[in-house]
Amino acid sequence: MQRLYIATEKFDPSHGTGWQEYVEWSGLAQLTEVVTLDGMLCPFALPETKESYWPHIVTEDNMLNFFVDLDFLLSELADTRDLNILGVIRRPSVDVRSLAWDGFVFLGYDLMDKDVGNSTLSNCGGFPEAFVNSELSSVGLIPNFERAIEIQQTLRRTYYPPEHHADCDLWAIFRRQEGWAPAPRRSACE
Repeated sequence: MQRLYIATEKFDPSHGTGWQEYVEWSGLAQLTEVVTLDGMLCPFALPETKESYWPHIVTEDNMLNFFVDLDFLLSELADTRDLNILGVIRRPSVDVRSLAWDGFVFLGYDLMDKDVGNSTLSNCGGFPEAFVNSELSSVGLIPNFERAIEIQQTLRRTYYPPEHHADCDLWAIFRRQEGWAPAPRRSACE
């Protein structure tokens, strides 16, 4: 499973009216923040692909905002205080909740449409035959792998087609812990 990185803007109550309108529209009253790969809710911190990015990004359709090199991504960001630095795994085949990923903490699973444009969980208005809003965590994700797979299968079986957002991929979402730094390396002489 390939580990990827992306920087997104935070979306939480500090957005005032925009946040209040979103919570009212979505019915997700339990949210304290939205953490997603959905660029409409959480815009990408580096929306423009520079020439220097090519060796460090995923070069697939709809994936140019995903980096394979965390250090490079961080070097391109002037200030990370209002950003989520996410570590993600696309289409995990097993539960990765307990995966050891230095500096990152597991937040949950998102279901993104095939264009990696919209979160089926937090930005499609709900799919009541697949899941209920109360199943989403305080950041808008599904905490349980088996349940996320079940929702994904139900979405495809029940809503696709005609609803193209129901044809979605599973993503494991981890967030970089603020202030985390790797342990200093010891020299071979110590």
